[in-house]
Amino acid sequence: MTYLMAIGTKKGLFTASSRDRRDWDIQGPVGPDGDSTGPSGVYAVGIDRRRATPRILAGGDSAHYGPSVWHSDDLGKSWTEPQEAPIRFGANDGASLERAWQFSFGPGPDTVYAGVEPHALFRSDDGGLTFGLNRALWDHPHRSEWFPGAGGAAIHTVLPHPDDPESLLVAMSTGGVYASNNGGRSWVPRNNGIEADFMPDRFPTFGQCVHKVARAGSNRERLYAQNHGGVYRSDDEGATWVSIADGLPSDFGFAIVAHPSRDDTVFSFPVSSAMERFPTQHRLQVYRSDDAGRSWHAMNDGLSSGPYFGIVLRDAACTDDEDTDPGFYFGTRCGDVYAARDSDGQWHQVVGHLPDVLCVRVARV
Repeated sequence: MTYLMAIGTKKGLFTASSRDRRDWDIQGPVGPDGDSTGPSGVYAVGIDRRRATPRILAGGDSAHYGPSVWHSDDLGKSWTEPQEAPIRFGANDGASLERAWQFSFGPGPDTVYAGVEPHALFRSDDGGLTFGLNRALWDHPHRSEWFPGAGGAAIHTVLPHPDDPESLLVAMSTGGVYASNNGGRSWVPRNNGIEADFMPDRFPTFGQCVHKVARAGSNRERLYAQNHGGVYRSDDEGATWVSIADGLPSDFGFAIVAHPSRDDTVFSFPVSSAMERFPTQHRLQVYRSDDAGRSWHAMNDGLSSGPYFGIVLRDAACTDDEDTDPGFYFGTRCGDVYAARDSDGQWHQVVGHLPDVLCVRVARV
């Protein structure tokens, strides 16, 4: 049994492989490594395990050539970029792709969703080789009032429902959470209870700067959200949200990770504040809750105890989705990547001193 880790950084893609999820063999930079002006920033990675050999999708950009999507069907040994841009807007859409932020898979065997900047959702039915724009979301009457967060006008979360092929949820900065119950033909906001402290109406119907949403593994209706300010839980797939920030050193952050089989377990990566974007107390810290956010405890064994200033970005933390003993992973803007098995409760450094880590994905291959 081998685990593959794909690490997207500001200067290309790195991979790591391990049999025990403690000792990792690092390769890189590999794959879509840019051009003569320097390696691409890889903001989105997806590992599609529905194939005999998993397909890796990497969404990157280049200061010289612009954004694109590459894929590998041999676990990162070689890469292919289509002759024509796989994600592109039409001539009359008045927009061009800045970058892909998220790849998600399902419900069909070759269905891939891509959340992108500017605020748009694309769908592929050929495994990520070509994508089409979801017109209902692009033409939504709210879109003119969505605006860029500090990181861009990004749809950064795409969550197909594991059991209902018609149910789909997205989250964006800045706009909030939207859901469809008819396969993406129409969309409604689902932000009731999420605060937007930068707006005159602090609890608007939409307009929240949601940073990330994660679905609990065993309870399909339970969601966790890290907002621009605030950490939340929903038990009705986003129809209503309640704060679960009490007990955390800060309610600001970017990443949130849910346990793949225990619906009460969730991980937070606190950041000092919107104005001071360093780890809280200038220490590398991870907080874990095992009671759905009613209480939190630090899970810092194995992490650096000295001063630390690299935060965890929204897609730079993940789980490998194993049911019995899942692993949890995160990378920082200082280029350090850590892993922990659930049975250990202790972090082990996978690699250090990489370029700025933008995204991390892990799968058994």
